[in-house]
Amino acid sequence: MHPAYSVIFLTTATGAGYGLLALLGVLRAIDHLPHDRTFGVIVLGLALALITAGLLVSTAHLGRPERSWRAFSQWRSSWLSREGVLAVVTYGPALLFALSWLILQRNDGLWPLAGWAAAGFSVATVYSTSMIYRSLAAIPRWHHPLVAPVYLLMALATGAVWLNAMLMPFAPGNEVLQAVCFAALAAAWLVKIAYWRAIDSAVGDSSSASATGLTGFGQVRPLDPPHVQDNYLLKEMGYVVARKHSAKLRRLTHLLAFLAPLVLIIIQTATSGPASLAAAALAAIAISFGVVIERWLFFAEAQHKVMLYYGADRI
Repeated sequence: MHPAYSVIFLTTATGAGYGLLALLGVLRAIDHLPHDRTFGVIVLGLALALITAGLLVSTAHLGRPERSWRAFSQWRSSWLSREGVLAVVTYGPALLFALSWLILQRNDGLWPLAGWAAAGFSVATVYSTSMIYRSLAAIPRWHHPLVAPVYLLMALATGAVWLNAMLMPFAPGNEVLQAVCFAALAAAWLVKIAYWRAIDSAVGDSSSASATGLTGFGQVRPLDPPHVQDNYLLKEMGYVVARKHSAKLRRLTHLLAFLAPLVLIIIQTATSGPASLAAAALAAIAISFGVVIERWLFFAEAQHKVMLYYGADRI
């Protein structure tokens, strides 16, 4: 599949934003974050800015952006519609959460529920985003049970590493958050490795014969190509990334999205002062680049079954 940069930005930016918002809601509710108003402005502002920017940029992928409001009406059957509805609804508890922290400076009574609600809707929105791709049976590499866990864990890991970096000037050495970073990065790494191994070893259950209903007639091949020149299907669904380039980008993903942040957070815990702050900041920068590469590969390595009509042997 052709990697659309607007969708890559949508899934990575909103993933980081919702992951950050979810952690803020939970950690604030259990009183594991500083009560400093400046810190709250910075972290909540970043979370909401990432979410809003991702949602706005995603409209660039639409042929008629002015009609995007119609997608909200199909929430009963469409994961895309559910994602849009949940994304809008999440602003409600998120703004209540911001009100309790930044204006009222309250974290007692029912106010922690706003944080829990913001966290819950954030998780639900990321899950809906993943299910847009998981539900597409025509693209086997997306129609895989590990797609949703990868999206959720990558969002959690990105949000945790960024929160860890921004927390350093205010409350260095937050052991709970550091444990979340280690757990999220390790889990995301393991699940991503499992996903890559699964799609690499998959034989594919669709062939030219099954696509045309001619399975009882031996090997099936087209006499002539469906089109004599490039068309939309070939450009959008026939995109192919070379195996050697895919391998290099996967290694880069291992390095930037997982290994480097883990090593840098270990360095952060073992040092103090500017060295510790620099390690935390570099971990956040590394995972951001790594997640973009990971998401680009997610799209570029996907194969649509329509390509069986264009000469693909098996998908």
